Amino acid sequence: QVQLVESGGGLVQAGGSLRLSCAASGLTVSSYATGWFRQAPGKERDIVAAITWTGINTYYDDSVKGRFTITRDKAENTVYLQMSSLKPEDTAVYYCAAAQPGRHYLYRSNYDYWGQGTQVTVSQ
Repeated sequence: QVQLVESGGGLVQAGGSLRLSCAASGLTVSSYATGWFRQAPGKERDIVAAITWTGINTYYDDSVKGRFTITRDKAENTVYLQMSSLKPEDTAVYYCAAAQPGRHYLYRSNYDYWGQGTQVTVSQ
C-alpha cells in the first residue's frame, strides 16, 4: 500500500522559512516523479515544484522561483520542499504527489498518489 505523509507545515511570519517533508512508503521516490502542490481556500490545486524521477530536472512555478527548493533523499525515501522568504500569499494546504515515469510532472491528472496535505499559514 502506497502512502505519502507530509509534515512540517505550520504558522510562520512573512519572511520566514519552513521545510516540508513527504515521507513515502510502498514506493521508491527515486522511481517516480514527485511534486508539491498547494491549494488555497476557494482555489484550484496548483503545482508549486516538481522533480523528475531521475532527479536531474526540477520545475518551479514562477511564484516560488528563487524562494522554494525541492530535493529528495533516497536513503530516507523522502521528498522535501524548503520554503524561504515566505509571503502571506503562500498560505495554503500543501500536498505532495507521485507520478509514474513517462507522465509529465506538470499536470495534476498525471499523479497517481497523493498525501493528505499539510497546512502552511504565513502571517503579515
